[in-house]
Amino acid sequence: MNRLQICISLALVAACVAGPCAAAAQQPAYERFRANNATMAALQPAWMGPLIQTDSRLSQALRLSVSNSYAPNQTVNYGNGHGIAIIAGNRLQLDFMQPAYVQNNSAKLKDGFGNAEAQVKVRVASGNAEHGNYAVTAILARSFTPGSQEFGALSGTWCPKLGLGRAWGRFNLQTVMNGVLPTGKVTAQGRAIEWNTTAQIHPNAHVWLDVEENATFNKGGPVDGKMQNFLTPAAFYMVRRKDWKPTHAMVVFDAGMQIATSGFHFYNHNLISEARILF
Repeated sequence: MNRLQICISLALVAACVAGPCAAAAQQPAYERFRANNATMAALQPAWMGPLIQTDSRLSQALRLSVSNSYAPNQTVNYGNGHGIAIIAGNRLQLDFMQPAYVQNNSAKLKDGFGNAEAQVKVRVASGNAEHGNYAVTAILARSFTPGSQEFGALSGTWCPKLGLGRAWGRFNLQTVMNGVLPTGKVTAQGRAIEWNTTAQIHPNAHVWLDVEENATFNKGGPVDGKMQNFLTPAAFYMVRRKDWKPTHAMVVFDAGMQIATSGFHFYNHNLISEARILF
């Protein structure tokens, strides 16, 4: 990354650490974090954020994710596009995703780091179970060119997104559509539209089950006109204290398998496992 990109990343991280407002600076950081989540719980639905697609709510978490796919060689991705998310006020969320480390189990391919990414989410409108049980969120993500171009995009990218979600009791539907817009080398990379949709059910207090559809429509570049689609069944198990309240932290263990359903696909049978700390 160049100096400007590094400065932007550091500024976003600093904003995350700083907390929602200067007036709250007298409180311990953990108390501010808990207050943020308590505020959001009163304004949004209570579903689980999907395994792959962006959550259409605001949420605060540290996500530790690993994926294991075949393309056709085995590729292990430590980080997998997830990192830390901090709520900064009742409408703003700031995310930072550190560069993932990619391990290729192949004599022909090296191992190395991918792209770093920062993301801003703005809550446009939402309501809890008593007020519509829905969420609408505008999102803007920016990835940065890595030191080596072997393991990430050839340039940085902008990704504007729109997230929508609606819950009915224990069932909910969520969808996110976004564009992938490289900042350079467009001819070599092309552009894309990604559309992810999740159907989710919450059978008991600790378990969520869902199925995601992950579709990518490519425009330009070496795969112009081709569409890649996956179905991803996933399960989530939440561990929390018996007297849990929205101000308390919790841990979620989750896993899912991306299964290619389109004739064209870069990889298949991508097993994703994850631990989340929601604080």
